[in-house]
Amino acid sequence: MSDQIKIRNLEVYAHHGVYPEETKLGQKFLVDASLCTDTRKAGFTDNLRLSVDYGAVCHFISEYMKTHTFKLLEAVAEHLAEVILQDIPGVRRIDLEIKKPWAPIALPIETASVAISREWHTAYLSIGSNLGDRVGFLQYGLKRMSENPQLRGVKVSSFFETEPYGYADQGMFVNAAVVLQTLYTPYELLGFLQKVEEETGRKREIHWGPRTLDLDILFYDDAVMEQSDLLVPHPDMENRMFVLEPLAELCPGKVHPVLGKTVLTMKRELESQRGK
Repeated sequence: MSDQIKIRNLEVYAHHGVYPEETKLGQKFLVDASLCTDTRKAGFTDNLRLSVDYGAVCHFISEYMKTHTFKLLEAVAEHLAEVILQDIPGVRRIDLEIKKPWAPIALPIETASVAISREWHTAYLSIGSNLGDRVGFLQYGLKRMSENPQLRGVKVSSFFETEPYGYADQGMFVNAAVVLQTLYTPYELLGFLQKVEEETGRKREIHWGPRTLDLDILFYDDAVMEQSDLLVPHPDMENRMFVLEPLAELCPGKVHPVLGKTVLTMKRELESQRGK
């Protein structure tokens, strides 16, 4: 479990609410925030620069809530959690509660509140292309990832030219692997990746067929998902050298949460099966 810096009942007077009088006159809100970070270096060195400054975070929260207006507490919490994770270095996860002591419900109540937990997740992707400017399409996909504020720390493997898999009557692929941090859920990440594919003119006409850009989620943390439109870890990856070779370059020790094998072990086993 990670270390936490906790803020309790920070008072902010702001203009959020559904009713006009709430946004016009303003009202008091109370904010609780647990910031998951690593306090070890700061603890040993007694150096504030190596920790998260809770005073600065309190001012950040207050300023953000005063300069932005939302109707719903859900929206206040969602947007505030997002900007804290994006703008405050060292915060990996936030447990955030926005409380409304003066909730207009005409009944005696201490507070109404919305509590959420948000964090950076680690996603591993496979990227490939075998139509047109193959490298150019891969670079376009990587550029779109690096520009998205919901993603950070994008790292890419070397590019590998590989033979087609499953449907042989097509051109050679250029493949690579990517590891990144994301605030997206798996479905949100999938939606973003499919949008980027569409921007390159990707058409889904032949299963395993040629494509301008193919972006697949291989791992999402250690999640295991089996939905009709999203399978994580990516199925059959242990039999796909075009996936394992670039992935082993980035994260050889990553363990497949179902098979219990590292990426490097899967790669070596596949090489052995193929007599390499």
